[in-house]
Amino acid sequence: MKTTLILNAKIVNEGKVQDGDVLIRGEFIEKIGKDLQSHQADLVIDAKGQSLLPGAIDDQVHFREPGLTHKGTIHTESRAAVAGGVTSFMEMPNTNPPAYTQQLLEDKYRMASQSSLANYSFFIGGSNDNLEEVLKTDLRQVCGLKIFMGSSTGNLLVDNADALDGFFSRFPGLIATHCEDETTIRKNTETFRAKYGEDIPIAYHPLIRSEEACYKSSSFAVDLAKKHGTRLHVLHISTAKETTLFSNALPLEKKKITAEACVHHLWFNDTDYARLGTNIKWNPAIKTSLDQKAVFAAVLNDVIDVVATDHAPHTIEEKQNTYFKAPSGGPLVQHSVVAMLEFFKTGQMAIEKIVQKMSHHPAILFQIEKRGFIREGYYADLALVNLNSPWTVTRNNLLAKCGWSPFEGQQFQSKVTHTWVSGHLAYRNGEIIEGPAGQRLSFNRE
Repeated sequence: MKTTLILNAKIVNEGKVQDGDVLIRGEFIEKIGKDLQSHQADLVIDAKGQSLLPGAIDDQVHFREPGLTHKGTIHTESRAAVAGGVTSFMEMPNTNPPAYTQQLLEDKYRMASQSSLANYSFFIGGSNDNLEEVLKTDLRQVCGLKIFMGSSTGNLLVDNADALDGFFSRFPGLIATHCEDETTIRKNTETFRAKYGEDIPIAYHPLIRSEEACYKSSSFAVDLAKKHGTRLHVLHISTAKETTLFSNALPLEKKKITAEACVHHLWFNDTDYARLGTNIKWNPAIKTSLDQKAVFAAVLNDVIDVVATDHAPHTIEEKQNTYFKAPSGGPLVQHSVVAMLEFFKTGQMAIEKIVQKMSHHPAILFQIEKRGFIREGYYADLALVNLNSPWTVTRNNLLAKCGWSPFEGQQFQSKVTHTWVSGHLAYRNGEIIEGPAGQRLSFNRE
């Protein structure tokens, strides 16, 4: 088996930063120590001055395959992921066709096994009439069930009260939710349409997809979960009010109800619409600076448990449209780690906390087998980062298929130099190294 020896790194892991070496044999970390230079290895990397992080695990991406491959594919978007230090992803079911049967779900796993450079898992999607199909899900091989309690593509909007009650009362695994109340959004939409017609200014997006819409839906999901004892994970929290629904009273391993924040809700606020327009049109919407600060604080104090991207590429032509025609979503997976490290560089967040939210906590929350930590016997999913290597995002260094980024022109102070996926060096100094496909994630569940 191929061996790699990483020497003199600052290892960021489990709340500590320590100097050390790491020996990789095949897919796994064989040894961690301070004096491993005597070991023979096929590849030796002197990481002096650099930080070694466990690869990030992104629990919410949209890689667009099948059916929407003009926007992105599992192959193209996984390349962008590993270039950014993201070694594993969990992909959403709103493709075309949507993954709401076991066969359609397995079709996506088959595609990924042939083309994904990163490790992968796929959510099965809930609909108003597929509960019995969802109950066939193998919880050791599938990350969870995604329920869109807000608009989505195809038939994945679950707005039937009996269907929701069925999922929350009978599904034994993790339910991840997109929470925005459709009735509230429709009402707000008609109010602004009456005033502005079809070309509503983008600045009103957070008033259409409002705090009320988010809180009403999120609180409903939390109430359902409490009623049935459901394992609930609420995605992309975007408002201060929603943070009151969650708690840090228990350690993550014992929480039944957890929450996620996304990079764009931590990085941008509603003043950025004037500069970036529909390029930062997301659902849920980017909201006020007060919301931004509250979500950031909730990440710091463990009320919000993980940080992800909701990476959702669309073409430039699609995004450069009027309000109703411009789709929501944007590419983020290549820049999530370095964007979060910018908060470390400015003194807003400890690097250990960033690793906790992007690597450790996703692994704990989803009960992922042998990933998310730098430990002997664990898979070698690693990112080597130079924290003092400024670079600027340009169209020339983007890897997402859509070819644009809301971060264009942004200078980041940190650079990912190497990424290992299950022991395979998949990225090195700007070069993608195609090789073994990433692996299907497995989960420690009964």
